[in-house]
Parts: sequence; structure tokens; C-alpha cells
Amino acid sequence: MPRLTDPITLGAIRAKNRMLMAPLTRGRATRDAVPTPIMADYYRQRASAGLIITEATGISRIGLGWPNAPGIWSPAQVAGWRHVTKAVHQAGGKIVSQLWHMGRLGTYEVNGGQPVSSSATTAPGHTRTYSPGTHPYPQARALELDEIPALLDDYARAAENAMEAGFDGIQLHAANGYLIDQFLRDNSNFRTDIYGGSIENRIRLLGEIVDRLTATIGKDKVGVRLSPNGEVQGVNDSQPHALFGAAAKLLDEKGAAWLELREPRPDGTRGRPDVPPVHPVIRKAFSRPLILNADYRYEDAQAALDKSEADAIAFGRPFLANPDLPRRLIEKLPLNPQREELFYAGGEQGYLDYPAWEEPGQPV
Repeated sequence: MPRLTDPITLGAIRAKNRMLMAPLTRGRATRDAVPTPIMADYYRQRASAGLIITEATGISRIGLGWPNAPGIWSPAQVAGWRHVTKAVHQAGGKIVSQLWHMGRLGTYEVNGGQPVSSSATTAPGHTRTYSPGTHPYPQARALELDEIPALLDDYARAAENAMEAGFDGIQLHAANGYLIDQFLRDNSNFRTDIYGGSIENRIRLLGEIVDRLTATIGKDKVGVRLSPNGEVQGVNDSQPHALFGAAAKLLDEKGAAWLELREPRPDGTRGRPDVPPVHPVIRKAFSRPLILNADYRYEDAQAALDKSEADAIAFGRPFLANPDLPRRLIEKLPLNPQREELFYAGGEQGYLDYPAWEEPGQPV
């Protein structure tokens, strides 16, 4: 059985180990969604991951609703990301861009217009904007049929820009209650056209986007993220095994190079599954590398590989506070405590100031 320390091939990417860095929003870009110099330092520090999946990155202004999140639709953004990819590559790492459209989770103040979704719905809860405090989500409008081609163009342009910026590939964000997930699940998609109703229809947009991405940059550079189990940001599905099994089969047929799943685990700390695990169904339907992600420790991550449940594991929040996380996991070194109040605070504090492990007796 493979070890977490073994290399793995993810399409065009030869990852040096199977401990991936999951996408983690940090809010350190400018208001114009341009990556800043400190972001190059942040990702360089974490280049010991087998593969870095960037924080979610907007494909368009209307698709980006989180304050100070980065984008990849403009020349300035591409130039900013080029510094990031160069820093990671010089440190011996691999990095892909996660392409993001937030759908109904956008806000007027951040994205400049009414958010769009599969249907005219409103996300529950509150969100952050540039104004103090938190704010309720606005109602989204349903994406019109004649708007779909422009959406596909936005994804294709973002993929082209990612290649121009020096990324090793992209990951399509189709999870966590964002736009594509809003189309996938039956409690947020009430359409009566070819994108709604049956599972076949609800996975159609996912397939069309993957087709455009693979035609644009090649199948070996396209990965996908799904979140197959449990309510997330107000979306859920009544038949997750059937839905995500069909989605995984479609992605396999389309030639996606790898698939990452954000699925809650019964012993996890962030969310709980509301049905039995869906990843075994996906494992049978998807023939290329499968990556699991949800509160894994080193021991149970290795156990997942030993049981052939996955080919690699993506670690999320532990990477925030531990730039050298793979070493700490392998050598069973203590982890730095996380400072949650600084996750989205902006600036270097709580971002660049987490120390790597120093050998006892060595100068710091």
C-alpha cells in the first residue's frame, strides 16, 4: 500500500508526497482581487506539501463575493499570481489554482451586482463584506439559459490565465454550497429546464464546465472538488449517493485528472455527516486519483490509504499554523496552535508568522 510520504501522479503533476494542502480562504488580496506580495511568501512557506491547492479564486467579479479574496480574470491578477507560482516552484513545490464562482453567496458590496444561482433563492445566515459586522445574504436571481455560454467563457478564460500565471493546473470548485453545488443539489435547484429536475440534468452544468476546461488547457491539468455529504451553506440533497455517484461517473468520462472530496467524518470537528459516507460510491465510479479531506490526522490518513479509500489526503486548517506540516506529521512533532481571530484579518500577523519547527539546540 502507498505511504503518505510516497509520490503520486495527478495528471500532469508529479507530487512529491500524498499530503496535499487544501484550499483555504485567507483574505489577503487587494479590493481589486489582486494577489499581494505576502501571499507569495505564505505559499512558498508551505511548498513541502505534495501539492498546494490555492485558496478559492474568483473567475469573475460577479462570481466573487468574499472581501479581499483573490481573482484570476484580470491582467493585474495574473501578474500577482505569477509571483506566487514562481516562489512555490523555486521552493520545490507544485501549485494549482482553485477556480471559484460563489453563486448566491455573493453580495452587492463585494461583487457589484445581484448574485446569480441555479434558482431565485437566498442563502441562510450572514456573511462578511467591507462594512463592519456581518450582513444577511441578498436574494439571488436564477441564471438565464442565454447566460450559460458567458459563464463557460469565464471559466475558460480563468483557466487560460492560470496557465499564463504559471500554475501547474487548476481545480474546479464544485463544492461547499457555491454556484456549481447550487446546481447539483435538489434543495437549491428548482429549475424546470435542461439544468434542473433529474440528476442527469442537475449535473449537466458541471459536465459542460469540465468540457470547456479540458478543451482549454488539457485533461491532465484539471482536477475537481466536490462535497458529497451533509448540508453546507444551505444546500443539501435528498439522494447524495445517487447524485454524487453520477457526478463522479461523469467526471471520469470527461477525463478529470483527479478528484478531491470535502466530506464530514463522524469523528470530525467541523460538521457531521447526515447519511452514511458517500466516498465509497465515488471511489467505485471514478478511476483516477481520489483525495479525501476532512479533519484527518496522520494515522487515520494513512489508514485511509491502507484501506484503498483514497490515494492522497488533503489537510486544511493544520496548514494554516504549520507551514512545515508534512514534516510535523511524519515526525510526530507538536503543532502550532491556530489563531482563529486572525484567519481573515489581513496583514502578516497570523499569516506569515507561524514558525517552522526548529531542531533543539539550533539557532532560531
